[in-house]
Amino acid sequence: MWGQRLTRGLKAGILATTLTLASAGPAAAQDESGFQAYLATLRQQAQAEGVTQRTIDAVFPTLTLSERTIQLDRAQPGNPGSTATPPFAPYKASHVDAARIGRGRATYQAQRARLSRVERETGVPESIMVAIWGHETNYGAYTGNFDLLRSLASLAYEGRRRSLFAGEFIAGLKILDRGIPRERLVGSWAGATGNPQFLPSVYLRLARDGDGDGRADIWTSPADTLASIGNYFANAGWRPGQPWGIAVSVPAGLNRSALTNRLVSPRCPRVFERHSRWRTMAEWRSMGLVPQGRGWPADTVQATLIEPDGPGTTAYLLTSNYRVILDYNCSNFYALSVGLLADAVEG
Repeated sequence: MWGQRLTRGLKAGILATTLTLASAGPAAAQDESGFQAYLATLRQQAQAEGVTQRTIDAVFPTLTLSERTIQLDRAQPGNPGSTATPPFAPYKASHVDAARIGRGRATYQAQRARLSRVERETGVPESIMVAIWGHETNYGAYTGNFDLLRSLASLAYEGRRRSLFAGEFIAGLKILDRGIPRERLVGSWAGATGNPQFLPSVYLRLARDGDGDGRADIWTSPADTLASIGNYFANAGWRPGQPWGIAVSVPAGLNRSALTNRLVSPRCPRVFERHSRWRTMAEWRSMGLVPQGRGWPADTVQATLIEPDGPGTTAYLLTSNYRVILDYNCSNFYALSVGLLADAVEG
């Protein structure tokens, strides 16, 4: 979720997942004096990349080391060597719950005019845009309160992913150069901001003005938020007219060994290793799979199978559009919940 996709549009959920896969060796001792010395390097980089001197002079004197940010980075859960996979059902219960569905339906109805326009322009379903907004910030209820530039500079100084975070820090300065006020640049400790939780580099490339006021305000404007999410998904390759997937029942006699995916993904391999080989919907139907609630998509649509809670429980056939949701956050639980929330909001 990683190098190549990072340049195309990662956000905080992807970042939080992949941070655990980065090297976790001990970094040099950090302190305020070392941080202040490192800022000279960031200042030179900002100047070299065309950030205005006005922005540089306004921001750099305000920066101090955020030890809390570094602590949160180092405390990320997960062990790359672990093979245990938790069940999906508890995650689904907490992320596709009645309250989130209810707020999603209210948001869906309130924003229909804007949503329909973005869907016409991008081909991304209205309900998917709403579900992303709901998952990322509970429809704007909580977007984070970390000073983005302070956190990003601190993570760059910490050094384990210096190139990544220094680049995002410079992108944050460029957002200020676009006229966005400093007080708007708050968000997660890992650098994501606004209703859709975009990293600064993603904002620069993919944020869109949806209400015609000349700015892409993903912090307070629902129109800009939805236009930006739709643009992200269109850029990541969403195929109009195709579902993200469908819930299915799998017959007990299915020959799973014949469907095992032998390929190793260069991106998020543990996420994709849970998917079967690609087969058409017609082929899945011939194997005895039965949709739960919805009918079959077109026979020629390709899909993989995932059984997140094991045989005998609800399984899912996943199309290429599911991979687009994974581009936003490379987690099967996240992507499944986004799809299910979208279905519930629309349904």
